[in-house]
Amino acid sequence: MKMKKVMILGALAALLALTGCNEKNEAAKDVVSFDEVLTTRRSVRSYDASKKISEAEVRELLSATQEAPSWANQQPTKYYVAISDEKVAAVQDMVGGNKERIKDAPVLIVSTFERGKSGFFQGNQTNEVGDGWGAYDNGLSNCYLILKARAMGFDTLIMGMRDADNLRTLFNIPESETIMAVISLGYRAGEPNRPERRPLDDIVKFY
Repeated sequence: MKMKKVMILGALAALLALTGCNEKNEAAKDVVSFDEVLTTRRSVRSYDASKKISEAEVRELLSATQEAPSWANQQPTKYYVAISDEKVAAVQDMVGGNKERIKDAPVLIVSTFERGKSGFFQGNQTNEVGDGWGAYDNGLSNCYLILKARAMGFDTLIMGMRDADNLRTLFNIPESETIMAVISLGYRAGEPNRPERRPLDDIVKFY
């Protein structure tokens, strides 16, 4: 009887260990490598209308942008999120020729930066770039956004063609902020092509 109990306990332990291994293996399958994020990210111009994105998912996404570096940790980037049908439709009318391309994206994000922060010290411009550093920091933050989006299974398109005045009115964006881009967020409807990249030696010089 004692031997039978030992055998049963041993079998249960083995089963639990096997279940744990399977769970770990399944979890490992869900992990996307950084290289995969880089190589599968695309500027997507066609979205799957049947797939939605929740506010909680957008919050998780934008939380990642807070890890982006900025001048003296000024964190000048701000985001205005259109997630309701009414606001999404309104922003769609403010992106020029991209309207048809992003008509099925469930979320549209307006990216801005506060002027007079990055590139300044005690209110004075630190070098000739000035507020260009705010745009630089905004680009870094947006980079985190699009890479995190891909890691979460989403796709994006950064649009510089936008009606800044009407966006400012729609979201009550302060005049102290420069509106940089509108970023669509959704799920790709198909596999986009990868445009050719320039040879590395065209953009890199070693000395």
